[in-house]
Amino acid sequence: MTALAPELVDLSTALGAAALPNPVLTASGCAASGRELEPFFPVASLGAVVTKSVTLAARAGRPTPRMAETPSGMLNSIGLQNPGIDAFLAHDLPWLAERGARAVVSIAGGSVDDYAGLARRLQHAPALVAVEINISCPNVSDRGQVFACDPVAAARVVGAVRAETPAGIPVLAKLSPDVTDIVAVARSCVRAGAGGLTLVNTLLGMVIDPDTLRPVLGGGTGGLSGPAIRPVAVRCVWQVHAALPDVPILGAGGIATGLDALQFVLAGASAVSVGTAVFGDPSAPARVLGELRGALAERGFARLADAVGYAHRAKAGDEHRPDRPPPPRPTWRLGADDL
Repeated sequence: MTALAPELVDLSTALGAAALPNPVLTASGCAASGRELEPFFPVASLGAVVTKSVTLAARAGRPTPRMAETPSGMLNSIGLQNPGIDAFLAHDLPWLAERGARAVVSIAGGSVDDYAGLARRLQHAPALVAVEINISCPNVSDRGQVFACDPVAAARVVGAVRAETPAGIPVLAKLSPDVTDIVAVARSCVRAGAGGLTLVNTLLGMVIDPDTLRPVLGGGTGGLSGPAIRPVAVRCVWQVHAALPDVPILGAGGIATGLDALQFVLAGASAVSVGTAVFGDPSAPARVLGELRGALAERGFARLADAVGYAHRAKAGDEHRPDRPPPPRPTWRLGADDL
């Protein structure tokens, strides 16, 4: 490929019916609804702002301490602290709309009815371009089973939200990597009406203080994020894109540079979310966007769309080679003949 001038790269993309000017978004939970980032760059310059998960009623969150640093990452146990849907609709979404930003609203609940009620409240919300379903929450009506760990439970939530969401607004299911087969959960969500998938949420982890001999986090366990989980997240994107190549994916997990973002795109993501990186660099989403544009140009991609899933394609020159049968597998024998 021949390198291009960065300004010639077309970064436009789409997550289902949501057309976006570029592929870099925030990640839910790391910048509330964008106000904290506005002093560092215009939030409208991003593809969209993914808001912190909102619930029907206000939540105070889990006990402190809520955060703990780990090598190449951090654990958080915030517990979905948020002002509730009424305050969110009154203050947060109008603020984003005034600035011309696009909003992907993350919703969370403890039952299918909770999710359906939230989707119903968002039907005429300003700035809304997509709904992201945080299904990594425990299902209170099923003894604490996490929705995203059960294809059937996940599909029920997606179906309920899809039924309450306008046709032009895509529903994105945010999946957990803490499953045996993420493709099975992804398939179930898509069949239920998900127009795209967010891959992935945090991994469940724990830190124990060797001095106090107790867990560091007040809630015991927490969600591991940051560069430590990036290989896992890229693997999930790769597997799901291979199985469902026509389903848009929003990649998330440890993205701190443009080259990190490029990995997700090559694996099959149409867009990426920058999260934990903003704690050390509030300008990270804007910086990643510029770096990604440069990385695409350097590699000769005139359009972001041309790079999506590129790593799955045949190596240069292989497309003209005839198919060859795989080499025979060795037959191992145990006995005197093998000695």
